[in-house]
Amino acid sequence: MPSEPPARCSVCAARGVALCAGLGADALTALHRIGRRRVLPAGQALGWAGDPATICANLVSGVLKVARTEADGRVQIVGLLYPGDFVGQLFIDRMADTIGALSDADLCVYPRGALEQTLGRHPAARRLLLRRTLATVSESRRWMPMLARARAEARVAALLIDMARRCDADAEGRFALPLSRGAMAEALGLAIETVSRCMTAFQAQGLIALTGLRGVRLLDPARLAAVAG
Repeated sequence: MPSEPPARCSVCAARGVALCAGLGADALTALHRIGRRRVLPAGQALGWAGDPATICANLVSGVLKVARTEADGRVQIVGLLYPGDFVGQLFIDRMADTIGALSDADLCVYPRGALEQTLGRHPAARRLLLRRTLATVSESRRWMPMLARARAEARVAALLIDMARRCDADAEGRFALPLSRGAMAEALGLAIETVSRCMTAFQAQGLIALTGLRGVRLLDPARLAAVAG
């Protein structure tokens, strides 16, 4: 007789969009046995490029950055990870990129070897992970053109549109910013003053409305997209 999903998994905020989405109780129980929750404070790294690739994770809440050091020593953020995204790579010995927290993050962490073995016994979970991995690659392809935009206004507009999409803005374009102004600046390679100036200008132009510290509403998504280019 099939077992019930673990209680912790049943109430997980990211279950509907993470690797666990669509899994049966048996597969969820198998993942639950090897997983543990970890809180990663903003500014801390989950792992550094070149470190042994010992863990993978589901991101439950918060935003992570994926950073790469270029040949000339510059550190380039090559992607952002949002709740539901799979963190890390399987079947590799060393981490290819540095992964750090742009905001306080909550993760469900798995030892890489144990996860590989579990996926081998649960084909449905393996297929779902493949889909999640392909989705993450697709998201990273959106990110690089965003950073290639020369104008600060274009970068900030593109990030707002991206966050609205990834954070499930409601029908009227309202959502809570998952990042502080400082974290947005870090992600875009801009000064915090520049990000704040762009946000204020967008509000004055009727493109967005700002409410409180993190509340945003996209008033004119089409015009904001035109600014993003």
